[in-house]
Parts: sequence; structure tokens; C-alpha cells
Amino acid sequence: MTSVQRSGEFSTKLLSGSVLKTIALLTMLLDHTTSIVLRNINYFVTPFVTVMGYGITWYYVFRLIGRTAFPIYCFLLVEGYLHTKSKEKYALRLLVFSVISEIPWDLEHSGKLFSNGQNVFFTLFLGLCAIYIYDNFRSSRSKLVPGLVIVFVTAFFLKADYGIMGVGFLLFLFVMRKSRLLSGFIGCCFFSRPLSVIPAFALINLYNGERGFIKGRPLQYIYYMIYPAHMLVLYFIKLKCFGY
Repeated sequence: MTSVQRSGEFSTKLLSGSVLKTIALLTMLLDHTTSIVLRNINYFVTPFVTVMGYGITWYYVFRLIGRTAFPIYCFLLVEGYLHTKSKEKYALRLLVFSVISEIPWDLEHSGKLFSNGQNVFFTLFLGLCAIYIYDNFRSSRSKLVPGLVIVFVTAFFLKADYGIMGVGFLLFLFVMRKSRLLSGFIGCCFFSRPLSVIPAFALINLYNGERGFIKGRPLQYIYYMIYPAHMLVLYFIKLKCFGY
């Protein structure tokens, strides 16, 4: 990660897409590890300091940091949509990993093969569908409105992670993509704890428009596969240590 000097001026655009994706990945791992495993350990749920009468725990701090992941992933999906050579293959890839990740997600969240909800890949896939519909049919309300209704109704009934809000947020980021700073201010309103996602938007505004070191299908798929793989690991850790 290097700073960029243009025309004698220091550029604040320091982060490539690969760096942002790695930050999102690490914060997601922290968030899931905390919510699945660390929440069962007294040390992490016992306040270590009191602020204005409210006890702050490491569980709270780690979950706060973990909230950084989803907005960054959404931003990168919009960037991916804008730059991919085949939007159909991009959507198919998200759908395939939605299916691959479902059983690990169910096990991690409920300890059972089937749970009441779906993993976030479904949210990303539906968000991509909403973006595609808006991008191609915004001049035709007769196609735009029914298409978006179908996507949002599907998100509602699937009960995918982040749900309708997540799909709406992805569409919002696409519509507001040319006003990154403004989209950050307004985007916080999509979340129940807006202050927790401010760091994500701060990082997004450091994006330099470059792809970075994640190149080639093998490395890309490794980043995809970490999602279902880490959920299986967390499930077995919780099962072994706490009996789920």
C-alpha cells in the first residue's frame, strides 16, 4: 500500500480494491468469531470499562469493528458490477457460492442443517439483480418497478442476511456511486447502529480505483471460499468447546 503523488499534491486515495476486500474479510472473521464463539466466554462479555454508566465489553468492541465488513463488500460488489466483463457470470458466481455457503451458514448460526434464514451471498446476489434491473430498465417504469418488486419480495421471503435493507443498500450505493462522500453520510441511515459503519465509509473514501493484488481466478475463489470454510470451522469449535 503506497501513497500516490500527483502534480505535486498528496493523494488520500491509498487503498486498492484488494486491500479493501482484505479488510472486509478480516473484520468479517472477527465479527463471526465474536458472535459465535467469544460470546460464550465470560472474559469477552464482562465490562472492562464503564462509559456514561454503560459497561463496555470486548464483545461489543469486536462486533463494532466487525460491522465494517458488510458496507465494504457492498461497495466492492458495485465496483465489480461496473468493471466485470460478464455481468451474467458474475451473478452466477454469487449464486453458486450462495448455495455452497448455505449449509455452513445454517450450522454456524443454528447448529442444524436448516435454519430460518439464508447467508449473505444471497443478499449480494439479489442486490446485483436489483442493480442490473435498475441499470437496464430505468427508462421503462413498466419493467423497472415490477422487476425491483420481485427482487425485494424474494429478499423478504428468503430472509437472507441483512434482508431487504441489504438489497436496498446495494442499489443505493450504485445509484449514488458518483457521490461517494454523500453516499457515506446517507448510507449510515440504512443501519440500526449508524455510528458502527462510519469506519467502513471512511475506508471506502480512500479507494484509489485500482484492483490491487487479487488477480486471477484461483486467488479470487480463495477469497470466496473463506466465507463457507470459516463458518464450518467456527461451528466445529463451538460444538467441541460448548456443545453448541
